[in-house]
Amino acid sequence: MHVAVVRCECFIFMAQSLKDKRSVVKSIVTRMRQRLNVSVAETDHQNVWQRAELTIAAVSSSKQSVETELQKALDLLDRHDEAERTLTDWEWV
Repeated sequence: MHVAVVRCECFIFMAQSLKDKRSVVKSIVTRMRQRLNVSVAETDHQNVWQRAELTIAAVSSSKQSVETELQKALDLLDRHDEAERTLTDWEWV
């Protein structure tokens, strides 16, 4: 069994309030959960209106499929127009 966790720092440059930020984060999280075989959650900066930390995890019997799913998740995040990401940490558990 292979488990990997990716933490990403996101900057939501158009957010003017926590409501704006939460709308963007919810959109990203929902899209990842619907399209990919990953778990995702906002894990830090919940009360800061232009920053969010997302933690994405994947589990599989093969290392390659874990890497593929996490790369797809990062690509999906990169394609989202309202958020810019910085990879903080990639960890194999």
